[in-house]
Amino acid sequence: MREGSRLDDLKPALAEGPAQSVIATERFTLRPLRASDAGLIEHYTADRRVAEGTRAIPHPLPRGAADSFVARALAADRSEDVWAIDGSDHKLTELLGVVSLTRMEGSQSELGFWIGAGFWNTGFATEAVAALVAANPHDARTLFAEAFQDNPGSARVLTNCGFVYLGDAESWSVARGGRVPTWTYLRKMA
Repeated sequence: MREGSRLDDLKPALAEGPAQSVIATERFTLRPLRASDAGLIEHYTADRRVAEGTRAIPHPLPRGAADSFVARALAADRSEDVWAIDGSDHKLTELLGVVSLTRMEGSQSELGFWIGAGFWNTGFATEAVAALVAANPHDARTLFAEAFQDNPGSARVLTNCGFVYLGDAESWSVARGGRVPTWTYLRKMA
C-alpha cells in the first residue's frame, strides 16, 4: 500500500462493501481490484494511447490518480464494479487491464474496459468482456457500451461479445480535452 494514499483508510469501508464476484477464464481471472494494482494501473494509463481510448483517464495522469481510482472501486457506496484482468495464475502479469460495470437505472449497466498497450491484439479484451457478460454479476437485463470511432478494435470486442450497434453519439474524453465521436452498443441479456 502506498503511504499517505486514500487507500490507507479503506479497511472500514471494505468491510461494509458489497461482495464482488471472481470470474475465471481460460487465460486469466477477473477479480476485484486491490491496493497493489495502483502501480500497474498508473504504468499502463501513462501511455497516451490507453488514456485517449477512454472517457475518464487524464493524460498525463496526475499524482495519486491511480490510488484514488482503486479507492473508489473498493468503496462501500460505489456504483461501478471494477475487475482486474489478472493473468498471474497463468504465467502472465498480475494486471493486464480492467473491465467494469456501472449500475444504471432499470436493471441496466454500462460496460467499460481497457487493456495495457503491450497486450493489444491478444484477444484478452474479448475474453474479459465475454466472461463478464456471461457472468452478468449485476443481473442486468441490458448492457450498454461505447467505443470511440477511431478505435475499431474496441468496437470489434463489443460485436464479438454479442453487442449490437445502436447509433452514433459523442462523449467527452478527458485525455483528449474534447468531445469524440462514438459508436453506441447494446446487449440484451436473457
